[in-house]
Amino acid sequence: QICINAWETQQRLGSPEGELALAQALVYMACAPKSNAVYMAYNTAMRAAKESGSLPVPNHLRNAPTKLMKDLDYGKEYRYAHNEPEAYAAGENYFPDGMQDTEFYQPVSRGLEIKIAEKLKHLRELDKIAGKH
Repeated sequence: QICINAWETQQRLGSPEGELALAQALVYMACAPKSNAVYMAYNTAMRAAKESGSLPVPNHLRNAPTKLMKDLDYGKEYRYAHNEPEAYAAGENYFPDGMQDTEFYQPVSRGLEIKIAEKLKHLRELDKIAGKH
């Protein structure tokens, strides 16, 4: 977003004022912490999806707008995270049967990812308390 905003500023103001916005964006981006953790997680998740094939969505995650779907237990025992402590359904599994529960995203120890790692660690602790893992 920073680069887009700088580019739009350059488009609107022109030279030389707009170039200052580009220079500031350049310095900010050059000094910002770098990580390819999201890219790596995305590729790993896509590979796992290809390898596992087209597995059915777990019943508890399926919408049940009809009586038949309710009779088939669609949506049964679904936990709405917003109603849970800390807005997190601790211990819940969202992976299809036959697919291993995997932590694809491995944050690096730089920048905002430090905070993200702390949050993920806390959520894993909640999962352990709930009996998952």
